[in-house]
Amino acid sequence: MSDIEISVEEVSARLAAGETLQLLDVREDWEFEHAHLAGAEHIPLAQIPMHLETLMANPQAEIICYCHSGRRSLTAADWLRRAGIPGARSMAGGIDRWSVAVDPTIPRY
Repeated sequence: MSDIEISVEEVSARLAAGETLQLLDVREDWEFEHAHLAGAEHIPLAQIPMHLETLMANPQAEIICYCHSGRRSLTAADWLRRAGIPGARSMAGGIDRWSVAVDPTIPRY
């Protein structure tokens, strides 16, 4: 796993420890409505360029992007890093991995 990716287990542990992580769900609307992580901000991948100014408000923030499997979130994290947010990361395995490894109450699809 490269430094742009973070495991669901590490995200879960850091949230449980009280760390402040900005969760960014980059899936489509219907996916977000079906299942999402508590407190996550929802901006579909295609809309991220339109929200860069807002996301850049705190360029030192650690933004954890996630999608269904980790592919779209990897693209999002890369875009955000190129825009000047070095703390942008992709949650490897996405919400599907989260449902398996962390919280089975999150519906899988």
